[in-house]
Amino acid sequence: MSNTLDGKLVVAISSRALFDFEEENRVFEQGDDRAYMALQLQRLDSPAKPGVAFSLVKKLLAFNSAADTADGHPVEVVILSRNDPVSGMRVFRSAQHYGLPIERGSFTRGQAPWRYLKPLHANLFLSTHLSDVRAALAAGVPAAQVYPASAHASDAHPLEVRIAFDGDAVLFSDEAERIYQAQGLQAFQQHEIEKAAQPLPDGPFKPLLVALQRLQQSGTPQMSIRTALVTARSAPAHERAIRTLMNWNIEVDEAMFLGGLAKGEFLREFEPDFFFDDQTGHIESAARHVPSGHVASGVRN
Repeated sequence: MSNTLDGKLVVAISSRALFDFEEENRVFEQGDDRAYMALQLQRLDSPAKPGVAFSLVKKLLAFNSAADTADGHPVEVVILSRNDPVSGMRVFRSAQHYGLPIERGSFTRGQAPWRYLKPLHANLFLSTHLSDVRAALAAGVPAAQVYPASAHASDAHPLEVRIAFDGDAVLFSDEAERIYQAQGLQAFQQHEIEKAAQPLPDGPFKPLLVALQRLQQSGTPQMSIRTALVTARSAPAHERAIRTLMNWNIEVDEAMFLGGLAKGEFLREFEPDFFFDDQTGHIESAARHVPSGHVASGVRN
């Protein structure tokens, strides 16, 4: 077993993002964590149902058996949870039931777990706790608040990880979004036309996109990754976004410039395993159709 996570795609995930613990969570929110612990212990031999991010995790872990690398283990998933260690036993047993090779986890019994992201060298943190997500983003780790009520991923693409990203304040910085908020659409369009050849500054999720491309290029004939840029931008502001990706030497498979149209129905057709956006309105539209997470960064947050 490797003693280092260097060079791996590391996903840290809360137990509620991976599994459906909503019923148990209602007990926890009543303020009696011992009743919650007792319930989880009572259900120790009952696997939890898959949660919103289950499909994403399952497919990413499939790269470990499909990859042709020196250690055959390019992806690491780590549970990072506010659960107590007793409840953590059920999390690991549920993962084992579904054949998810998850070996590492930290359980903090109500304390913020995000501080363990740095020693993990995490490329992504998924949690239902907005405060943990904000802290992770502030620490420079791509992070999103999972919406537990999101639709679950389609099972139509079992050998392909599909991930969709918003542009401004997610893949890119919020530089252009700030112009739009302060001066309106016309000023935004003019700003982007003038700076079309100038790459946008990095956004919080650029490191994840880089890591995904590295995983894709590592050589996995059985598994593949398909990415999409799904943005409210429209022509002529599309060009700067495309040129920025070119400057990064990153390719996305699809790009949707929707000019302010609701994203949900377009995402329903793309069928991602997860969608990331900084605006709650877009997430609420998307969550009716696909697994979705709020990236609490940028001027709108």
